[in-house]
Amino acid sequence: MRIAILNETSAADRNVDILRALEGRGHILINAGMKQNGAKPELTYIHTGLLGALFLNLGAADFVVGGCGTGQGFLNSVMQYPGVCCGHIVSPLDAWLFAQINGGNCISLMLNQGYGWASDVNLKMIFDQLFAVESGIGYPPHRRESQQSSRIILKNISQTTHFPMHEILQRLPESIVQEALTYPGIFDALGFDDLPQSNLKEEIKKWRQ
Repeated sequence: MRIAILNETSAADRNVDILRALEGRGHILINAGMKQNGAKPELTYIHTGLLGALFLNLGAADFVVGGCGTGQGFLNSVMQYPGVCCGHIVSPLDAWLFAQINGGNCISLMLNQGYGWASDVNLKMIFDQLFAVESGIGYPPHRRESQQSSRIILKNISQTTHFPMHEILQRLPESIVQEALTYPGIFDALGFDDLPQSNLKEEIKKWRQ
């Protein structure tokens, strides 16, 4: 699995904890966000939400790990876009249930509020449980069929209620798109040259420096 990690400015120092918690699981880690608080240029959760959606809609990542101080900002930001199913994950049980019931492709972590002693261990346990079960299988077992149906319905609702991603980029304030897509190393992180041709790729290409 290709996992994009997108830390924003207030939680940039947690980047190393996330990387350590994900190590040794056989995944390809794409560390595309901020790595240090106070570094310039900055990505806010507005930018990392957009970038998370781009990674998923381009097929550049199979899963996105984001977050912010509370986890609520990134959650709300990334869920404005099509093709994203994000969960606000605070505990290993959250991760275990989200994976089975919602079968999402993105999580938002609480990386400042309540982040104290052994929180790095909690991150590892979150990922242990997130990847311990079959995604989207449903829980409890007698609810599986209904929950799997609901996942498909929600995916179709998302497609119906959103503009296509390339049109969204055209409609967004230029400053937001520019700050996200000119962030150092972002085109390399996307593996942009190897992505298949699409309207979204053509729209993003305009921002390549």
